[in-house]
Amino acid sequence: MSPYESMKVLLVEDDAVVRAGSAQALDLAGFQVDAFDAAEPALAGVAPGFAGVIVSDVRLPGMSGLELMAAVKAIDAQVPVILVTGHGDISMAVGAMRGGAYDFIAKPYSSEQLVEAVQRALETRRLILEVETLRHRIANGEGIEAMLLGDSAPMRDLRRLILDLADESADVLIYGETGTGKEMVARCLHQFSHRRAHQFVALNCGAIPENIFESEVFGHEPGAFTGATKRQVGKIEHAHKGSLFLDEVESLPLNLQVKLLRVLQERYVERLGSNNPVPVDVRVIAASKVDLKEWSDQQKFRSDLYYRLNLIVLNLPPLRERREDIPLLFEHFMLGAAARYKRGVPTVPGPLMQSLMAHDWPGNVRELRNIAERFVLGLSSGADGLLAARTAAPVPLADQVGAFERAVIEQELRRAGGSVVDVAATLGVPKQTLYYKMQKYGLTPEDYR
Repeated sequence: MSPYESMKVLLVEDDAVVRAGSAQALDLAGFQVDAFDAAEPALAGVAPGFAGVIVSDVRLPGMSGLELMAAVKAIDAQVPVILVTGHGDISMAVGAMRGGAYDFIAKPYSSEQLVEAVQRALETRRLILEVETLRHRIANGEGIEAMLLGDSAPMRDLRRLILDLADESADVLIYGETGTGKEMVARCLHQFSHRRAHQFVALNCGAIPENIFESEVFGHEPGAFTGATKRQVGKIEHAHKGSLFLDEVESLPLNLQVKLLRVLQERYVERLGSNNPVPVDVRVIAASKVDLKEWSDQQKFRSDLYYRLNLIVLNLPPLRERREDIPLLFEHFMLGAAARYKRGVPTVPGPLMQSLMAHDWPGNVRELRNIAERFVLGLSSGADGLLAARTAAPVPLADQVGAFERAVIEQELRRAGGSVVDVAATLGVPKQTLYYKMQKYGLTPEDYR
């Protein structure tokens, strides 16, 4: 695969014969080429971070090649621009190079000259983009690690995926159980993208009454309904150039799903009481705790909206599948609570940590945060009974390890539907050893089928 496969050459030449010949030479060399007879349409294809180079004649109808170069440099100063002229002289070449031209080719030129210049420019551009990507990851690595805590493999993979996808324009669908941190993931996608200078607008689709949903989300004009005395900008319009987070999107009534779908397809909104479309540039990040494909099959969720949202999918692991992160998260939440309530940070006794590691965490990270805050406040009450372990007698290390081992085996049995063969393969232990441990902890495969 060519290293330039995802890169483009924008060729601007008003002479049809020269344009066709140059485009063919570049195409045969394996480059992706978009050819134009004027500068203005070529400039429309340039944006910050443009993955490609510009090859332009200097003398053009309308905007000149030199003006095109200046406009490109104003968008992204690092984009290489190769200028071509049939009226070339030394002063023009020197002036163009001082103005930021990557290279200068005089007509008539050979196909080999053109291909060589473009290849060098593309290689330069590729290296610049790689360095920028690396710097982006280094600059944001500490930040995202502070926002999405955890040393487990699933969390490391999730952070890496978020940084890779943050600047993509495609909408995102996040799946995760209640309390897994779907909004935090959405905020990371926004924070580490080029949209971070604009609004992150969070909307809980299940918390807004249906009778005011349209007004809140799409906005309204004065007189649109009784009590509408002034214009109100809706949530979607407020998120212009930023990100719109739709939490619990599965709870959106079917009739409102149609209207949301139209916005996602057309990228404009119409305020209530107005027929004028308002364009919006917004990245939609939706979150759900249910399988929207299953819901669409059951006609509880519109299939066309599901397929519109189902472009990039992120799956958040529940806390019980990354138990190794529990001590770090609990410590983090205790520190936050201690600072907020002006309390000291208590020492976590062994019995409590054992209980935390063995707990099933139906409320996930949110439940763990609540337990940490109650612990800092010195409260031991609660339906879960976890904090009762703070005053229990010390538990031997072997018993703590055993409790953790039992929880891990139980978790894998549940995930594998009771298949001992699959669990043994996942945990990397012989079947005989697994059977022994299951017998030791009173676990039977049938309970998980």
